[in-house]
Amino acid sequence: MKNSIFDLGGKVALVTGASRGIGEAIARLLAEQGAHVIVSSRKPEGCQVVVDAITGDGGSAEAVGCHVGDLDDIQRCVDGIAERHGRLDILVNNAAANPYFGHILDTPVEAFDKTVEVNIRGYFYMSVAAGRLMRENGGGAIVNTASVNALQPGPGQGIYSITKGAVVNMTRAFAKECAADGIRVNALLPGLTKTKFAGALFSNEDIYRQMVAMIPMGRHAEPREMAGAVLYLVSDAASYTTGECIVVDGGLTV
Repeated sequence: MKNSIFDLGGKVALVTGASRGIGEAIARLLAEQGAHVIVSSRKPEGCQVVVDAITGDGGSAEAVGCHVGDLDDIQRCVDGIAERHGRLDILVNNAAANPYFGHILDTPVEAFDKTVEVNIRGYFYMSVAAGRLMRENGGGAIVNTASVNALQPGPGQGIYSITKGAVVNMTRAFAKECAADGIRVNALLPGLTKTKFAGALFSNEDIYRQMVAMIPMGRHAEPREMAGAVLYLVSDAASYTTGECIVVDGGLTV
């Protein structure tokens, strides 16, 4: 039996970067709680696999290809949601880019541009497009996936850490200006999580051991361990929570 405070029945949710990892885990949990979930990433075929799993478990979902680095793609995605559903209640900005792992002084311009394009510009304009649709329907909830790197930059992850720091302040800026429109905006700051996206950290044994040694819980997280915080933030349980950053890192930043 569902706890009604977390019940998302009748809600329409868009989760970007949801074909795998943390995004997939979030999409699955929101669907379990009754939301119709739009599973989105650059490659719709990967999204369809997640959709099939959700619908196979009795949930409601659809796959939509969208590259958040492309402003036209963002608008097409949100316009399509408006046409098909007439509303958007939840946005989870989870798609991200981290093409460069190495010393900050050696950061290629191409890697800098791509990381900023997706992690800052993409989150910003997806929030703008979704927020306008939410405003038309009396409000909604936005959650941005940032990172503990926003608080303490990770080794070899300079530009990625910088963009995630920007996501934290972006979250607060949207929260402050959109509260009057009934839109709550919060952020999830994951710690070391076992995903393909974080593959560079897991493939380097020395770095992995050093990071785990700093985590009081003594282990990395699984993607599903991030989803519960997002469910809280998009549900009625967090009806008076906005502009906040929830750190889920096993105690790393304590």
